[in-house]
Amino acid sequence: MKFFLLIVVSLGVGFVLWVRFSRDNAARWHVDPMVAVLSGKPNQYLLKPANAPVFDMDAAALAQAFDEMALSQPNVRLLAGSLDDLWLTYVQRSALMRYPDYISVRFIDRPDGTATLAIFSRSRFGHSDLGVNRKRVEAWIKALGQAIVAR
Repeated sequence: MKFFLLIVVSLGVGFVLWVRFSRDNAARWHVDPMVAVLSGKPNQYLLKPANAPVFDMDAAALAQAFDEMALSQPNVRLLAGSLDDLWLTYVQRSALMRYPDYISVRFIDRPDGTATLAIFSRSRFGHSDLGVNRKRVEAWIKALGQAIVAR
């Protein structure tokens, strides 16, 4: 029994360490949200331009404001993309277990001089995220709006 318990604990610790120190593969996670396809698992959220807010600025200014807002969030760093491409992917790790979530954003100019965006937020590990990805997108959109108004 002690041997079995030791194996279970060792596997658990090994998994936690693997998650905590896993590397982020930009080639895999830098996905254009305009062409992203949901897998059917509930640990992801996709906001398309048809349902996204419209901002009274061009896509380049929106990308800059979004980037500043995203990088001010806890445990967030830019994984791939550039402001010039109007396509960025961030990784945000959870505070305790350091689980990575990937957030890809595309900024889109509209014909009337305004801009909108598409966001694909998803978890790397697990099946369900208890709505974390949707809540993050909603919170980031709200924070973005507040940051733009404060300018």
